Amino acid sequence: MELQPTQEGRTIVLSPAGRIDHTHADAFKLALDPHLADCRKDGAPLVIDFSNVSYISSIGLRALMVAIKQVKAQGGRMVLAALQPLVLEVFTISRFDMLFEIFPDRAAALAAVAS
Repeated sequence: MELQPTQEGRTIVLSPAGRIDHTHADAFKLALDPHLADCRKDGAPLVIDFSNVSYISSIGLRALMVAIKQVKAQGGRMVLAALQPLVLEVFTISRFDMLFEIFPDRAAALAAVAS
């Protein structure tokens, strides 16, 4: 899975697309892993823009949980932005909305990590 990384100031924005399900979760995790190493205290914060993600399954949530644990252990910051209604519902039902900072759009997420 291509995450289409872009840099906005010192923040790295990753933009996955499609479904993060059993078929694509391993590719998502592999694509995400290299960006996690730099997401540490005094490193580049990460914004994951979910505007083009239509679905996430439990295995996709697990990949994100492992990522946020690593980032927090490193003292970094990773936030999520622009979750589609179905994806946001999955996060809410699974209580993952309490594990992540979630912003309504990319601009709000970028403003939050810049401050």
